[in-house]
Amino acid sequence: MKIISAKVIVTCPGRNFVTLKIETDEGVYGVGDATLNGRELAVVAYLEEHVIPCLIGRDPHQIEDIWQYLYRGAYWRRGPVTMTSIAAVDMCLWDIKGKVAGLPVYQLLGGKCRTGVMVYGHANGTSIEDTIEVAQTYKAMGYKAIRLQCGVPGLASTYGVSKDKMFYEPADADLPTENIWSTEAYLRVVPELFKAARAALGEEVHLLHDVHHRLTPIEAGRLGKDLEPYRPFWMEDAVVAENQDNFKLIRQHTTTPIAVGEIFSSLWDAKDLIQNQLIDYIRATVVHAGGISHLKKLAAFADIYNVRTGCHGATDLSPICMAAALHFDVSIPNFGLQEYMRHTEETDAVFPHGYSFDDGYLRVPEAPGLGVDIDEDLAAKYPYKRAYLPVNRLQDGTLFNW
Repeated sequence: MKIISAKVIVTCPGRNFVTLKIETDEGVYGVGDATLNGRELAVVAYLEEHVIPCLIGRDPHQIEDIWQYLYRGAYWRRGPVTMTSIAAVDMCLWDIKGKVAGLPVYQLLGGKCRTGVMVYGHANGTSIEDTIEVAQTYKAMGYKAIRLQCGVPGLASTYGVSKDKMFYEPADADLPTENIWSTEAYLRVVPELFKAARAALGEEVHLLHDVHHRLTPIEAGRLGKDLEPYRPFWMEDAVVAENQDNFKLIRQHTTTPIAVGEIFSSLWDAKDLIQNQLIDYIRATVVHAGGISHLKKLAAFADIYNVRTGCHGATDLSPICMAAALHFDVSIPNFGLQEYMRHTEETDAVFPHGYSFDDGYLRVPEAPGLGVDIDEDLAAKYPYKRAYLPVNRLQDGTLFNW
């Protein structure tokens, strides 16, 4: 079997997605997600100009060798554009191998370690009361884990709070939206949000929160300590992760579990955090961290140090990536939790898939391969629209972390 062609498909059924499709001389094809939110066309260029020419004529079954070729052979290693491109190829090749074998991908990864994948939904509102009302809706839908985000008094907008409570898309403008931020106001409201949520939702629902890189280590330690009475499942992205010694200071001040890694692109971004046991959950995702092949290695390394996975799963991942994530999630021993932001009906139509939600869990597709596809004719009806993620400024105008 040989690869005879590959193409990149860009579509925007409500938000932009980039898909790679690899075809073989035996008529079997595979699909992979190549979406990098706000930088989609950079990945398109990397795939079309640098990756696809190197794939033609290769044996698609040589997944590991092709992965190494694209990683080591590029010389300029890692980074979000390179690793997203490699991930797309990797997903395609696992999809092809599963279809040829007549097996779902998780069977090729060693089979199931669990019957379903626990997921969490996003409850948000402009006020604490609004957020609690949405969280109760999620609980009624069967969710066993819920992320809580609410508006901050005095701020016109807040990360994680959307107009549409079920479909949050932060890339919202042709040029970056500018938001205003106050750490002091934020630190006052979040403990009150969790206090109200625990009282309204009871003790059995897992509660999560995303700080989105906006605190210093000592501020993160203070927030984690304030939240301890409400037993959060995790506090996500409390600080920026470039200086990983920051997490040592957080650890000294709180027992609230720490999650990080949705913008990591390789095992090396997480190595020190994991081996020094500074985090509890690693949130790297299939599409931005080199595909299933690389994420399996990261998970195996994390397992040695009792770190579990909590893969990013927002709407900037297409249903192709979600399907790949579920095959990964169900096959590893140290799975923790999977983020699940529901896609719109338009997106689901463009990407027909076999996974389904049931009582707080996603069920992995049982069809050969990844169990997901792309409707190219329908995708063509939704042309690309440039969309940027916002930027953040402090109240005095200083550019800050979004």
